[in-house]
Amino acid sequence: MKKYNMITTSLLMLGLTACSSEQALTDSPKVTEQLSAPGAPGVDPFWAFAGKTGIGTSFEQYQNGAYSDSAATGKVSKVWFSIAKGVITETMFGLIHQAQIKDMQFVVVGKDFTVTETDDLDVTIDYLYKDEHGRPLSLAYKVTSTDKQGRFSLEKHIFTDPDGQTLFVRSIFNTQLKSVKAYVTVNPYIDNNGLDDFAKTTEQGLIAWQGDSYLSLQGAKPFKQTSVGFTGKSDGLNALKTTQQLPSVYQNTGEQSGNVNLLAELGEIGNNSQFDLTLSFGNNEQASFKQGQASLARGYQHVLDNYNGKGDALGWQDYLQSLAPLNTMSEQTTDNGKLLYTSAMVLKAQEDKTHAGALIASLSNPWGETVSAKTGSTGYKAVWVRDFYQVAMAFMALGDTATAKTAFEYLEKVQVNNKTPGNKGDTGWFLQKTHVDGELEWVGVQLDQTAMPIMLAWKLHQADVLTDAELTGWYGRMLKPAADFLVDGGRAKILWNDMQITPPATQQERWEEQEGYSPSTTAAVVAGLITAADIATLAGDDQNAKRYLETAKKYNSGIESMMFTTAGNLESINSDGEYFIRIGQDKDANSNTKINANNGREGFNKKQILDGGFLELVRYGVRDALAPSIVKTLPEYDDETLADNLQVKYSYQFSDGSGSFPGFRRYGNDGYGEDEVTGANYAEGGQNTPGQRGRVWPFFTGERGHYEIAAANATQSLNADKQHAIKNTYVKGLEQFANEGMMLPEQVWDGVGNNKAGYTLGEGTNSATPLAWTHAEYVKLVRSLSDKHVWDHYPVVEQALK
Repeated sequence: MKKYNMITTSLLMLGLTACSSEQALTDSPKVTEQLSAPGAPGVDPFWAFAGKTGIGTSFEQYQNGAYSDSAATGKVSKVWFSIAKGVITETMFGLIHQAQIKDMQFVVVGKDFTVTETDDLDVTIDYLYKDEHGRPLSLAYKVTSTDKQGRFSLEKHIFTDPDGQTLFVRSIFNTQLKSVKAYVTVNPYIDNNGLDDFAKTTEQGLIAWQGDSYLSLQGAKPFKQTSVGFTGKSDGLNALKTTQQLPSVYQNTGEQSGNVNLLAELGEIGNNSQFDLTLSFGNNEQASFKQGQASLARGYQHVLDNYNGKGDALGWQDYLQSLAPLNTMSEQTTDNGKLLYTSAMVLKAQEDKTHAGALIASLSNPWGETVSAKTGSTGYKAVWVRDFYQVAMAFMALGDTATAKTAFEYLEKVQVNNKTPGNKGDTGWFLQKTHVDGELEWVGVQLDQTAMPIMLAWKLHQADVLTDAELTGWYGRMLKPAADFLVDGGRAKILWNDMQITPPATQQERWEEQEGYSPSTTAAVVAGLITAADIATLAGDDQNAKRYLETAKKYNSGIESMMFTTAGNLESINSDGEYFIRIGQDKDANSNTKINANNGREGFNKKQILDGGFLELVRYGVRDALAPSIVKTLPEYDDETLADNLQVKYSYQFSDGSGSFPGFRRYGNDGYGEDEVTGANYAEGGQNTPGQRGRVWPFFTGERGHYEIAAANATQSLNADKQHAIKNTYVKGLEQFANEGMMLPEQVWDGVGNNKAGYTLGEGTNSATPLAWTHAEYVKLVRSLSDKHVWDHYPVVEQALK
């Protein structure tokens, strides 16, 4: 560092300026080029806005249930990107959770103004490749940003190169003004954190790195000027904003790492000024540059055509064409299948390409812009077996049995066994949350996540995706240990967790916050054990088949006494005091025990807290849709006169004025969301606050739609009129919750409290978008309506409990 500063000082004393021939424009002010940028390590790093309006990656084909490089199919492209508020945000390379940038944005500079993409522009997003019905045929995007004062417009085309490790971006500027320049800036977060990076300029372009991970920025045309610096200190953006000039540029960031930034001048713009750029990755500088050079040499149209799957190339169009039920299912949508096509690609895009079958929850970091990026964070870019199950079942519904089978086989990686690092307890259960490579992250025991792999195996066998021999093999390797844990429980002793688990009580239910007896968890456990009994019979293990079935019936017999109160104390105009509670930590549903405080919210009497988990009893076949306990709970669940803190259901109006549809929160007193008093993000500043409020989750609209299908079948009333009503309420409702890029969110604004962010009613918040579970629920609902019965129903469960 001292050497760099001495050289810089000498250059300044001599009054030298070091400008390349490309940079020395006769009408440009003189620029001082210095070696090392000051201001290390830069401002504190944070992640990007989580409400993505687009995500993308190339479609790659399995080879024997895995992704691998070969002469026939070429290299597997392992680049993913996301778009939020019109800006290219977290872009991943390698493993799907390994973010390499926070954002990449363009800057427009005129004589007396500087505008970045994060400023207040009018933004629209669309797909580059669509069919005659407007249905997307690939995850390639066109983002148009227009200056509110009419000074310029910017159109970006965004996709990856399926034949390389490159994000390809075409930018098209239009302005009637003179002497207007365009710049591009990239904020690298190499290897999934915003510190510890280095950067420099070269003749080929700009480069950033950490260890043996490299990122390069190149253009089809030479950059007019380049600079690197520390974000918020020497990145050049402040100078551009205040003076419309770059008085200093820097060749490198010196010997100290930090939160670095890349900046390049593209040149003057006018009408239809076009620039092709690549953001490329490799394990050394030249490998990274080589990837970008190869993509630029192939050219925009060739790369885009291969990404789309035109001609002989295998791309997204081919994947969609392989989904046999898709067109029939589209008839049960109200948007001609636009969201259905998008959902199919979004679900497939959220699979890792090193560990085939690893399905993540969302390509986002919830409330990212207030979550520190000083250290690595997977956010939702990780495996939860429960979300995983929903997605695998959606792939089955779409006709993609290959991904569903590969996903099932992946699950062995996240089951606790004697080789699980740090495990000193019992085995058979599935880890709460892991990286896609199986690295431990969260280690709570959630019994639904232990039951669902068994349920998935049974479905795969019923669909002839798993043969008798394959299922028998998996029974011994993975399913029997899981079923044994559902019967016997055991000691969880790994990392922080040291707890005896006694089913059907779970350490955590599906919201990962409370222990005890949960309707949704118990529904999965009973279904898991009954399907396990069926599998055990096939495998010739009659003794355990009998044991699993007897235990399932025992758990089933206690559901109402432990989870259905007949002495409810909700102040509900619809309540007769009889309804399912969310969860209880003792076996008496009528007791007045409190559940634990969580997410900044104090614990309440368990009989005050409702959720929709009881509907899973119907979905899996544990209870008939017309069972008294189910029917008696619906009035309380649907009561919109409850106090806001305890209210679960909220009604939304269709934008076309055709009526209303329901949305539901996870449960009353939910604190997993924006603060209703201050409007702050969830846990902003790293602290939970009493005003935090969980909002409406769109996939519950799908869960309710599934119940309505089951209820109509129970009364033999699922005629054309009823089918039409369900489609135009629940399917259409989910479609309404999608954003402009047709991404479905985790949570949407419910209209309660401080709306500092300015959300419209029903708009996705900054929690996590797209949520794989929401897209999966939409897909399954459309398939259920198309089939006229619930897709993930288990007749074997229904029959066993008669």
